Amino acid sequence: MSTLFLVATPIGNLEDISQRALRILGEVDLVAAEDTRHTGKLLKHYGIQTTMVSFHEHSKPSKIRQLLDHLEGGDLALVSDAGTPLLNDPGYELVCEAIAAGHQVSPIPGPSALVSALVGSGLPAENFLYLGYLPRRSADRRKAVRQVSMLPYTLVFFETPHRLLDSLQDLVQELGDRDLAVARELTKLHEEFFRGPISAALAHYTANPPRGEITLVVAGYLPEETTWSEAQLKEAIQERITQQIPPAQIASQLSAESNWPRRKIYQLLIDME
Repeated sequence: MSTLFLVATPIGNLEDISQRALRILGEVDLVAAEDTRHTGKLLKHYGIQTTMVSFHEHSKPSKIRQLLDHLEGGDLALVSDAGTPLLNDPGYELVCEAIAAGHQVSPIPGPSALVSALVGSGLPAENFLYLGYLPRRSADRRKAVRQVSMLPYTLVFFETPHRLLDSLQDLVQELGDRDLAVARELTKLHEEFFRGPISAALAHYTANPPRGEITLVVAGYLPEETTWSEAQLKEAIQERITQQIPPAQIASQLSAESNWPRRKIYQLLIDME
């Protein structure tokens, strides 16, 4: 049987595509692209001449049947406009149908705004909950946020520039003034991380209207009774310093034990050294 390759493509910087992804895009018989004009620029940049066909969220079921028919005789690559296919992009039904038909489904890993924002946020990345785009209506958005407000996981959302301020208002109402990171235009020329309390982000983007693609990373719920005091934390940091444990390891260990953000622990550690 043939293989359906799920190929991750750059989210901004064309240099981020892997050698394996380029090889697969050049070897398959057909590339199913969310926007053939957008993907065409990528393929042209790397001198790849593989035939493309459009496949997006508004494609009819007959398009899936056409792609499955193609898989009967040759390999197929699925790409989205940017990042990893299926993460807020079309393709789920195609993958399910391909598996059911006995085809191989092989992910070709690479860029992801979700992962890039999370690891650059300065918030715990060990356990997180990804919720895609927040609902458009404020009432629905607040309900969605309220449902996860007591979970201890770092929360990750996508958001649009014109809804960012409204979403930050709803987040602070439902979650309190937690720490968050606003990751904007990742891997692009004007990449920006804003890190701080939600209220500070609200003030910043009220004064500086945002542009471009945005990912929000928000601290999870930390029960007050299980959060260490700063004195307790400093004592534990000093103890581990004397044990000659590497700073990054100290910050990771104590973040899990104390319910303090890793980046704040690391800053305390640097100050104490």
